[in-house]
Amino acid sequence: MISGFRKALETQADICIKMDGDGQMDSSYLKNLLEPLIQGIADYTKGNRFRDFNALRKMPYLRRFGNLVLSFLIKAATGYWNIFDPTNGFIAIRREILSQLELEQIDKTYYFETSMLANLYLINAKVIDVPVPARYGEEVSNLKISKIIFEFPPKLLRTLIRRIILKYFLFDFSMASVYLMTGLPLLCFGLVFGILKWIKYASLAIPAPTGTVILPTMCILLGIQFILSSLQIDLNSVPNQPLSKPLPDIK
Repeated sequence: MISGFRKALETQADICIKMDGDGQMDSSYLKNLLEPLIQGIADYTKGNRFRDFNALRKMPYLRRFGNLVLSFLIKAATGYWNIFDPTNGFIAIRREILSQLELEQIDKTYYFETSMLANLYLINAKVIDVPVPARYGEEVSNLKISKIIFEFPPKLLRTLIRRIILKYFLFDFSMASVYLMTGLPLLCFGLVFGILKWIKYASLAIPAPTGTVILPTMCILLGIQFILSSLQIDLNSVPNQPLSKPLPDIK
């Protein structure tokens, strides 16, 4: 894919499309994927298999449940709270956006689509979902659940931490940054202090002083409140203005 992206940039292609060769992606939906890019209302489009109820019923139950859980985790890690089915590999991207990505930073495993979203967020690219039902036959997926369980969580955590540091402490500094700087230390202090004191007084078999109980409780509550406030700001910070312009010469 990285080689294909570089070739697309070389040939000055207006739009680059990724379509897997396993037969699950219906090429008749290519027009739906391309229109938002041509009209300049999106920088990157991707398929969403969860908009078609009839097609969704055909999806294997285990795959459906795994996608639901994984989708939420990827939303939090990448910052694109407005999309669903983020691991969908049916994607299209404008050349001017692709040229801004550091292609060597794109993951070369099954984490590819998530890595793309993480890097798109850092340049404020607008991403939209396009309903594209998947076609499931008797093909066997090479993506194992064990691989997802052990490979994705560490990468998602790194993606989240990287996004927070770059977005809220290097590229910008907002109230979300202040809330995080205040809420995380308060929450950690409250938890550690409260657990240590609980162990101490439980081992002594005596009640803890009122102040010793109130202090960690207040720190934990305030910490959670500050973190929720930063989360609310993050939810409202999804890129919603396309960086690309319409392509008037394409019909």
